[in-house]
Amino acid sequence: MTASRQGKITGGKDQAAPTITQEIIDLYDEYTHLTLDRRRFFDHLSRVAGGTAAAYALLPVLENNYAEAAMMAPDDSRLKTEKISFPGASGEMMGYLARPAEPAGRLPAVLVIHENRGLNPHIEDVTRRMALEGFVALGVDFLSPAGGTPADEDQAREMIGALDTGQTIQDAVAAVDFLANHPDSNGKVGSVGFCWGGAMSNQVAVNSPAISATVAYYGRQPAADQVANIKAPMLLHYAGLDERINAGIPGFEAALKSNGVNYDLFVYDDANHAFNNDTNAARYDAKAADVAWSRTVNFFKENLQ
Repeated sequence: MTASRQGKITGGKDQAAPTITQEIIDLYDEYTHLTLDRRRFFDHLSRVAGGTAAAYALLPVLENNYAEAAMMAPDDSRLKTEKISFPGASGEMMGYLARPAEPAGRLPAVLVIHENRGLNPHIEDVTRRMALEGFVALGVDFLSPAGGTPADEDQAREMIGALDTGQTIQDAVAAVDFLANHPDSNGKVGSVGFCWGGAMSNQVAVNSPAISATVAYYGRQPAADQVANIKAPMLLHYAGLDERINAGIPGFEAALKSNGVNYDLFVYDDANHAFNNDTNAARYDAKAADVAWSRTVNFFKENLQ
C-alpha cells in the first residue's frame, strides 16, 4: 500500500478587476451544484457584490469562457481526432476520441469524464492534451441518453442532475470496456474525471473490473462500504478551499487504508474547486493545475504501460 502524501501547493492565481472574494466563489459553487437557481444566484450575487451593476460585471469572470482557453488547437496536426459513438449500458453513447497521429504501436487509453456541464470545448481540449501525452483518449458525453450536451450550461447542469446514477456508472464501465478493446489500445485503461466527473471516476474505480488506474479531481467520494471493490491504484486531487468536497476526505482515506488500496492524495492549498478549469478565470489556479496535471500524466504512464 502507498500511504497518503499530503502534498501542499500554494496557489498562484492572479486576481483581475472586479475583485472576486472567496464568498463570491463559494456562492458560485453553490449555484453550479444545483442548490441555487439562476435567479436566486443573481439576487445573492447582487447583494454580496454591492449592486446589480457589480453583479453583471462579475458574471463574465465567474462563468466559463471557452473561446479564450484552448491549450491545444482542435486541428493540431500531431493528433487524430473524431466524434464517435459506441455501445453504452442501455443505448448508444457519443464521445470525442483523440490519439497521436503517428503512434509507435498500441497505446494505453484514458477515459476523460466531464464536469456537470457535459462534454464541452474545455473537456475536448483536456482530451486532446491527454492524447498528446501518448494516450488514446476518449471524452464521453454522459448526456448521450438525453440527446447530448446542449450549448446552454444551465440546461446541461439540470440534465446532469436528472441522469439515472446507476445507468450512468454502467455507461462509464462500458466506455472503459470500449477503450480496452479499441484496436489502437494496448488494453490498459485509466480514467480521469473533474468535479461531477471526479465522483464518476471514483465510481469507475469501484465498478469496473477492467480499469487499471483512476484519477479524481475534487470529486465526491464513494461510500466507505464500496471501497473494498477498488483494486486499481488511485490518484486523488483536492482543492484546499473546497470545504464541501473535502468534508468526505477523512472517511474515504480511512476506508482506502483499511482495504489496502494503493493511492496517493494531494491537497492544493489556496486552490478552489474546479482549479483545473482554465476557462474559468475566477477559480483557475495555474500553479495547482500544472502540478496536478504532471502528476496525473506520470501516474498514468507508470500504471498503464
